[in-house]
Amino acid sequence: MEDKACPFKIISGSSSMARRKMLAEMGYEFTIMSADIDEKGIRKEKPEELVIALAEAKADSIVSKLQTINNQEKDEIPTILIAADTVVVYEGAVREKPANEKEAREFIKGYSGGHAATVGSVLVTNLKTGFRKGEWDMVEIEDGTVLHVAGGLIIEHPLIKPYVKQVVGTTDSVMGLPKALTEKLIKEAL
Repeated sequence: MEDKACPFKIISGSSSMARRKMLAEMGYEFTIMSADIDEKGIRKEKPEELVIALAEAKADSIVSKLQTINNQEKDEIPTILIAADTVVVYEGAVREKPANEKEAREFIKGYSGGHAATVGSVLVTNLKTGFRKGEWDMVEIEDGTVLHVAGGLIIEHPLIKPYVKQVVGTTDSVMGLPKALTEKLIKEAL
């Protein structure tokens, strides 16, 4: 895929390999900055509110870092910061990244024959204008016999794919960055 002639810069506020891959597949060149936040310290009742709050905290952390680094030099071209977060909802409970290997194994066993969903957010900030907008997206995964959790479900893995009966939504959303929503928010931010 050819790189898009971009009249703006992109900073990905995530070190996630899946999110990097999806931004690259969308044809964007970008730099990566990760946020220094305590994700477990941010709690919300609803998963939709949680993923938006986590993306906002990541964006705030990165904006603060950028102001410290270069005191927000006025660039001629806009810089778009993309922050995102994803959680899994299983039997009404929010599951984030497992704390350890034991918890990861418990998550995997628990998904057998069950119904899971991912709730993800994308938050776009135009660092030149200050415009910020975020939205969330949900994908339902039906009858997964074996699913692997690392802050989300790796449903595209060849050993897992045969056990996923149906994905109601987009695979890129499950992987952590819904492409259509990201493109929509970038356009709105410009």
